[in-house]
Amino acid sequence: MTDLTVAVLGTGTMGAGMVSSLRRAGLPVRVWNRDPAKAQALTDTGAEAFGSPAEAAAGADVVLTMLIDADAVLDVVRQAAPAAGTTWLQTSTVGVEGADRTVVAARELDLVLVDCPVLGTREPAARGALTLLASGPEEARERLAPVLDALGSKTVWLGEAGAGSRLKLACNSWLFMLTTGAAQAIELARGLGVDPQRFLDAIEGGPVDSPYAHLKGGLMLSGEYPPSFALPGATKDARLIRDALRSAGVADRLTAAVLATMEAATERVGDPGAVDLAAVVEGLRG
Repeated sequence: MTDLTVAVLGTGTMGAGMVSSLRRAGLPVRVWNRDPAKAQALTDTGAEAFGSPAEAAAGADVVLTMLIDADAVLDVVRQAAPAAGTTWLQTSTVGVEGADRTVVAARELDLVLVDCPVLGTREPAARGALTLLASGPEEARERLAPVLDALGSKTVWLGEAGAGSRLKLACNSWLFMLTTGAAQAIELARGLGVDPQRFLDAIEGGPVDSPYAHLKGGLMLSGEYPPSFALPGATKDARLIRDALRSAGVADRLTAAVLATMEAATERVGDPGAVDLAAVVEGLRG
């Protein structure tokens, strides 16, 4: 099964890394992106670049979508119009309502949908070290194994398509709490006249330590935010989490505060698309 041909539709920060991992595993890859230059740049890996989703998907065994939101995903997969029976590996973060729409689209197009958002950012995507939250038909597991093994270090199978997108929201809610919590602690230390690095020193090695706090906290201390998880994408995901909380009957007070902080940071930075989620610290500054 290692000769499965994969069409990757969307080769931005995450998609480009995924292409590199698939090629490193020896899988044939066909790529498309709205910006043709981003697709063409990946031909150095041995991937083939195409000018339209339909051209990229032609003859592919697996069509992988990694795009900004549900509207983009559905638009592109309909343009691609993969052959009936093709496996659709949907890895974008689309939320509950978006995941339900992909289920309907897969039925209309006669595709085998595996709803599989990922945990990880640019660097894990390029290393093939993502965590994959896969949900879909049992019979797709063996077929997709070479692809999933190339993309990630861990795959969690969750049942029917749509469960992966639901768990992704829960995971990202934790991620955003951790990031904004670190930002608040750093700014509070600074505001109280304590070197904020001492906050990271104090938690290091203890029961509340987290490598992610040090990763994002280091960026916050430097004031430099090279994008790994860009702020606009994180803000979009926070809105999806808020919607999911409301639909689940869970109070959204915590996520509302996180989202307000992200929006305040967006107003303060020059180009939100050029900064990482760590720039959320800017939303806490007076």
